[in-house]
Amino acid sequence: MLARLAANRFNEIRHIFRQPSRAFSTALNYHLDSPDNSPNLPWEFTEPNKAKVKEILSHYPSNYKQSAVIPLLDLAQQQHGGWLPVSAMNAVANIIEVPPIRVYEVATFYSMFNRAKVGKYHLLVCGTTPCMIRGSRGIEEALLKHLGVKRNEVTPDGLFSVGEMECMGCCVNAPMITVADYSNGSEGYTYNYYEDVTPEKVVDIVEKLRKGEKPPHGTQNPLRIRSGPEGGNTTLLGEPKPPPCRDLDAC
Repeated sequence: MLARLAANRFNEIRHIFRQPSRAFSTALNYHLDSPDNSPNLPWEFTEPNKAKVKEILSHYPSNYKQSAVIPLLDLAQQQHGGWLPVSAMNAVANIIEVPPIRVYEVATFYSMFNRAKVGKYHLLVCGTTPCMIRGSRGIEEALLKHLGVKRNEVTPDGLFSVGEMECMGCCVNAPMITVADYSNGSEGYTYNYYEDVTPEKVVDIVEKLRKGEKPPHGTQNPLRIRSGPEGGNTTLLGEPKPPPCRDLDAC
């Protein structure tokens, strides 16, 4: 009986890996000019943010200004409503005095930098192996179908977009998504984890967000507490006993 169950599960996993290959990166790894994203468009930090730029640069030696690239890109993304146009990256490159390609390398490596417009709620599905085996592709398909968009498209009302992110460290609670919440303005954005999700549960989360509600994040399995087992612990129920081989009071 156990052998048959194991064989069936193995075949299910093989079926997942044999599906037609799909690009799972959150965005293109190259730039395409568009009316709202072109190197010819002017971009500069606002006066309040220029003061923040000076404060950020003060943390680094003057000959290592390039070390500020990540906090400066983050500040630029906050100013620009949650995404980074190429002209903002060029502005950062000018400030830290490096070729623009050095900034592009950073912005394309870290998935928390959005190089295209995103919704007020940017839904990121974990696509790494543990979540994939636990049904992450079905989670993404449910979101795309419910919202009527393709990956990285924004819904007409500007509320939602769907992307993919690599492992977010919640494998024990797979599958999971994170919601980059820009609803309070980009300067107040948060990343909220929703774990142990199902296709039905992610649709429910979307509808609650649409109504302005804040669904409780963390595990969505009512039988679990954080990362604990269903029904509670069955071992390690008390304080561990001290080692019997030493008289600790004699030390």
